[in-house]
Amino acid sequence: MVIMVVDGQGGGIGRVIIEKLRAGIDEGHEIMAVGINAMATMGMMKAGAKNIATGENAVIFNSKRADIIVGSIGIVAANSMFGELTPAMANAISESPAIKVLIPLNKCGLRVAGVSADSLPAIIDDAVRQVAKIIDSSTGAGSDEVCR
Repeated sequence: MVIMVVDGQGGGIGRVIIEKLRAGIDEGHEIMAVGINAMATMGMMKAGAKNIATGENAVIFNSKRADIIVGSIGIVAANSMFGELTPAMANAISESPAIKVLIPLNKCGLRVAGVSADSLPAIIDDAVRQVAKIIDSSTGAGSDEVCR
């Protein structure tokens, strides 16, 4: 499976996600780091991502080939991350057939009801568990419920 980790600003959340994914899933799966900016990409590269890309076109192109997309909830909100995430990026991620594992952060003007107030490290651990569960499922990424 292709797991695309998307992050912006300094890439700190993406870096932690990649470190935990590398420790928690089989090496046969491709972990791709796609930074909204060069600093985010470099942060994720330091975590050991082998396939990296930066910018709007990288997000748009790779969203089409990812099986799972992981990042903060802001990656599906146009102009989030202080305007770094363009409407085209948010649209590409939202419309991707990939399963999205979104980390709920009360930023970007977004509030998610029903989400526990766990610490960011606990939320990231849960996101990594969800990715591993998707990978381990017998029917694969296509088994997730489709929203229509």
